[in-house]
Amino acid sequence: MNAPVTHISGANADLVIRNAWLVATVDTDRRELPGGWVAITNGFITGVGSSADAVPPAHEVIDASGCLVTPGLINTHHHLFQNLTRAYPPMTKAPLFGWLQALYPLWAGIDEEAVFTSAWVGLAELALSGCTTSTDHLYLHPRGAGDLLAAEIAAATDLGMRFHPTRGSMSLSEKDGGLPPDIVVQDDDEILAASEAAVQRFHDRSHGAMVRVALAPCSPFSVTEQLMVRSAELAERLDVRLHTHFAENSEDDAFSLAMFGCRPMDYLERTGWCTDRTWVAHCVMPNHDEIHRLGAAGIGAAHCPSSNMILASGIAPVIDLRAAGVHVGLGVDGSSSADAASMWLEARTAMLLAKLNSGAEAGHARMALEIATVGGAGCLDRIGEIGTLTVGAVGDVAVWSLDGPSFAGAIADPIEAWLRCGPVAARDTIVHGRAVVRNGVLLSPDVDEHLRNHRRIAARIQHIEL
Repeated sequence: MNAPVTHISGANADLVIRNAWLVATVDTDRRELPGGWVAITNGFITGVGSSADAVPPAHEVIDASGCLVTPGLINTHHHLFQNLTRAYPPMTKAPLFGWLQALYPLWAGIDEEAVFTSAWVGLAELALSGCTTSTDHLYLHPRGAGDLLAAEIAAATDLGMRFHPTRGSMSLSEKDGGLPPDIVVQDDDEILAASEAAVQRFHDRSHGAMVRVALAPCSPFSVTEQLMVRSAELAERLDVRLHTHFAENSEDDAFSLAMFGCRPMDYLERTGWCTDRTWVAHCVMPNHDEIHRLGAAGIGAAHCPSSNMILASGIAPVIDLRAAGVHVGLGVDGSSSADAASMWLEARTAMLLAKLNSGAEAGHARMALEIATVGGAGCLDRIGEIGTLTVGAVGDVAVWSLDGPSFAGAIADPIEAWLRCGPVAARDTIVHGRAVVRNGVLLSPDVDEHLRNHRRIAARIQHIEL
């Protein structure tokens, strides 16, 4: 399993993480390096090696003794603003459509402050779980709410997280046969203009970019067919990615048949979305033929296991999707349906559901680690750049301590131990060579202030007096 040292010679590295129990590179050869180390300079990995290789000098050294070291985890689907209504009691018994219709009026109260604060807190929570790159599907833009996309990008920048926000949208209101109320929808032309402006303002095409923007009409039950078509055309012209909810549950299937006269997969194809620039959220309900059509198109799928269970949507056919060539990533989904934005929890749940759905041998920790890293990189079209520990990739690393009573006896396989024992939070989360979490603690001095603001805003949104 060992490989030759690949350190780039020259000046000292900025950071070396060394003495790991195991470095799981998740590279193309899936190398696992006992006693391994990772060197980072100027935000990029400049060396990876095992205990048999000389460790390069560095300005800063992190001792990972007894730890598993992995690429930073990649969250491919989220609604950060929803942590303002986390575990909202009236919604705990509703499936998807009823749950959404009850929460839309509360979410209509978001503004720039609410989005900045919820994004900062949500991304901080993700960082504690070893996440270094996150998407966000911000599909709600109430009139007068301000520049919400800019607000959440500012939060990610302040915290130091790699961010893939999407300019989401809703244009099909209740009066037109859709799900959302009129107060939270925009018209197609307004959405497309705002989408193009967002790409021009924020999208960074450079290698190692910290911010990239995608276009994301919310779902077939909340946007017009014309918006789906025109968004696909705009994404092609701007060369950015596309994202939407897809085949989430039986209600989704029934709506598509009633509204469009076809299944969601057929609708995806006829609107121009069946392309390798698309990744979809949930993908719970595709049939055997549709799974292979998704794979043939090179589409990505964000698997959201906790949310799918909480809303009783079903179990996505992850093993079959991967076998068909679909880039399956992992998503925590919004914190009003999943409630806990932990990538470790989602990886463990994905492993367990794969065992339940496809057999014990199909669901294992390495499969879940791949979904949480290179699978997510595939969804975001950044394979080889994020989600792997190889020279030239970004310096995004998670260090996991595997000691204490929960890991007693787990000495044969640190990767299996990582997900089968626990629960686990990252000991250290490094983004672009910079620590965001150190020894299990967020390094930002502003955590308490943001949490106080979050509580105040959540009370306003939920109409609760503190």
